[in-house]
Amino acid sequence: MVTIIDDIKNGIKNRKQINWKKKLTEYSLILIGTFIMAVGFIVFISPLKLAPGGVYGIAIILHHLFNFPIGLSGICLDLPLLLIGTLWLGGKFGFKTLVGIVSLSGFNTLMEFLYGYDPLITLPGTNIADPSATFILGLCGAVLLGIGLGFIFKSRATSGGTDIIAMIIGKYLKHIPIGTILICVDSVIVLGALAAFRDWTIPLYSWMIIYVTGIVIDKIIAGFTICKSVLIISDKHDEISDKLLNELHRGGTYLKGEGMYNHTDKKIIFTSITPKQLPILMDMVYDVDPEAFISVIDAAETIGRGFTPLQEKVAQ
Repeated sequence: MVTIIDDIKNGIKNRKQINWKKKLTEYSLILIGTFIMAVGFIVFISPLKLAPGGVYGIAIILHHLFNFPIGLSGICLDLPLLLIGTLWLGGKFGFKTLVGIVSLSGFNTLMEFLYGYDPLITLPGTNIADPSATFILGLCGAVLLGIGLGFIFKSRATSGGTDIIAMIIGKYLKHIPIGTILICVDSVIVLGALAAFRDWTIPLYSWMIIYVTGIVIDKIIAGFTICKSVLIISDKHDEISDKLLNELHRGGTYLKGEGMYNHTDKKIIFTSITPKQLPILMDMVYDVDPEAFISVIDAAETIGRGFTPLQEKVAQ
């Protein structure tokens, strides 16, 4: 907890230097993210007895076995892990992580009080979950978890929980990537749900939730706009560049290359465009040089002039 106290002291000491707008945005993202996660856990995932890894996967198992409150179980597991992680790993966990842990527990508790524990879609005349709706409910829950975690990660906070366990193990097993260790830790929790409920559909759906959550997190962090990075090799590079600048209104960069066959110097045009502009670019290059070589690469995100400004991206 020393790190958290130091963070508070340093924050008070340097309050004049703090970008309060940025701080407000970061903490708002944490609160919005944890609220969305709580809805995913309580409304969609817990009623199906699914345990998609993490501390709240354990909390869901404990709730269905012993009727423990999910929010309370989560914070009782999270806070000791945060303390252990701070003592074991040093200053890796700041005040924002503590805010995330407390707010997620609080929102889970609030949802338990307001919504309860009944499935969203039940068999007629009962409070039993409709098996035919398990897939769509699990999928919705996974998307909500991914969106919530994505917001938390965009605020430069961590989700705590099993991430801390993975980091501690990774300190001693340095040859194994942290991501691999985290998957193994979460898989143990998923298998714990299988042992507790003796139903193979539970771990299968839980692994699906983990996978979909990861995809959504990547989309939230990187953005949904996919651009195309294009490499063009042609002896008529000047003509192609002229069309690129004046007709497509896109810039580019010359890269130096060398032909493998005849060892002649080559100028390679590197540019980034939107998917809609790709067919236009293809026609332009073909008109200038039908023998040109073009390589098109999917870019998860393009930052800079003509796309998302770097300043805007860093400020998010």
